[in-house]
Amino acid sequence: MTTRTKIMLAAFAAVVIVSTAVFAGMQNSNNKAYGQQSPDLYPSRERTISVTGSATTSISPDQLNIQFGVDTQAKTAQDAVSSNSQAMNAVVSAVESLGITQDEISTASFTVSPVYNDSNPYPIDGNHKPVLVGYMVSNILLIKTTKLSLAGNIIDAAAGAGANRVDDVSFSLSPDKQQSVQDNLLNKAVLNAKDRAGKALDPLGQKIIGVKMVNISEFNIPPTPKYYGAMSAAAMPNTPIFTSNQQVTTNVDVTFLIGDK
Repeated sequence: MTTRTKIMLAAFAAVVIVSTAVFAGMQNSNNKAYGQQSPDLYPSRERTISVTGSATTSISPDQLNIQFGVDTQAKTAQDAVSSNSQAMNAVVSAVESLGITQDEISTASFTVSPVYNDSNPYPIDGNHKPVLVGYMVSNILLIKTTKLSLAGNIIDAAAGAGANRVDDVSFSLSPDKQQSVQDNLLNKAVLNAKDRAGKALDPLGQKIIGVKMVNISEFNIPPTPKYYGAMSAAAMPNTPIFTSNQQVTTNVDVTFLIGDK
């Protein structure tokens, strides 16, 4: 074996020894790292109780909603619109004379529709053939006001000035009052849920230690009483309209974290 060959073999042996040492060190380090980790074979399970809380109150509505209007018919659309506008201007003036402001009056709908008469059968085949006889214009106003005591007066004034239909009379909560009631009931509903949970846990030797989730249900306002019906210009004077309290309810679903006492 030549000297050159010996030198190459010695260098190769050194590389093998170093590589083996490095690998062993890395393996040992990994083993230590794995040995330091303590797998959580039994993770802690949070204990919870879910309860629905509710709160209800009886409250007086503070907003009056009246929807009424004028229907007119003429042979041409222009004449029908003109006649309707004249009648509606008189109706608005009569309502405003009661103290209703323009901010409280809005247009609910305005339509122009053709009117057909198909009472005469077509002489050839006996079928009824629609015949255009004119146009119907319907102009509907919506009044929203806090002047609840004027309900009957508004209807009487509108009828006397030319209104010939009343589509809806109802009482509701104004946005500001509705928000105030909702906030108050929400607080009471959460307290009700907490009280119910505490009563259920007490005999079990458990107690509330936190809150995991709160789900707020929609604010529940029952449909307000409505008064419907067509009305002629000769409506009875002093129309009586009465309001009544409304039952308002809100619900919350609360999930509490619980623990031993």
